[in-house]
Amino acid sequence: MNDWHPTTVADVLPAADGLTELVLDIGGTPLVGTHRTPGQYVRLALPEVGEGMFALASAPGPFATRWEFLLKGGSELADTLVGLKPGARVHSSRPEGRGFPLPQARGRNLLLFATGSGISPIRSVIESIRQERGAYGQVTLYFGARTPKAFAYEDELHHWEASGIRVVRTVSQPGASGWQGLTGYVQAHLGEVSVEDALAFVCGQSSMVQGVMDALRARGLPREAIHLNY
Repeated sequence: MNDWHPTTVADVLPAADGLTELVLDIGGTPLVGTHRTPGQYVRLALPEVGEGMFALASAPGPFATRWEFLLKGGSELADTLVGLKPGARVHSSRPEGRGFPLPQARGRNLLLFATGSGISPIRSVIESIRQERGAYGQVTLYFGARTPKAFAYEDELHHWEASGIRVVRTVSQPGASGWQGLTGYVQAHLGEVSVEDALAFVCGQSSMVQGVMDALRARGLPREAIHLNY
């Protein structure tokens, strides 16, 4: 495989319980301008550990010099990546995958569904929408996490809402946290939202994806209007 390019760790930040934000500087590499579709992923590699696929959390852009990722611990590669210091080198591939068909959503309502680290590629969609908010109809994010402390990008939610993106958060295992918000699965909180002429972008574990798809199709949204990023 010759499609590897050295990138530099710009920052490593705690994002939520069990989640860490990794920022790579791709400036001066052939990777600049190659991220064209929200929802795409790249392969990251450390020679001594191996390689893995990670969704891009930042918006595509022809001149962007930083790529952002949301990493979930538990694998050797992810655990090693989140332990790196700024200045460390990480090899990256060009973006892969079809991503989400955001151009199809122009002028239409958009329903976004994400749980846990699945918010990463959905954030790429949201940041793309915010750059041209008037081109889209109503946008609603249904965002689920196991516990209140497991929501990544919590400090960005008010910016999203200020951009006219409705955010519906729900916790599946509130325990004794004192959480006063919604509980249960994301698909349980569709409420009276209309799915007519809407698109849905979904990212999460397979059981969550299937549950959301079933709920949307029961509402009358055709399968071809429901999109995954892979």
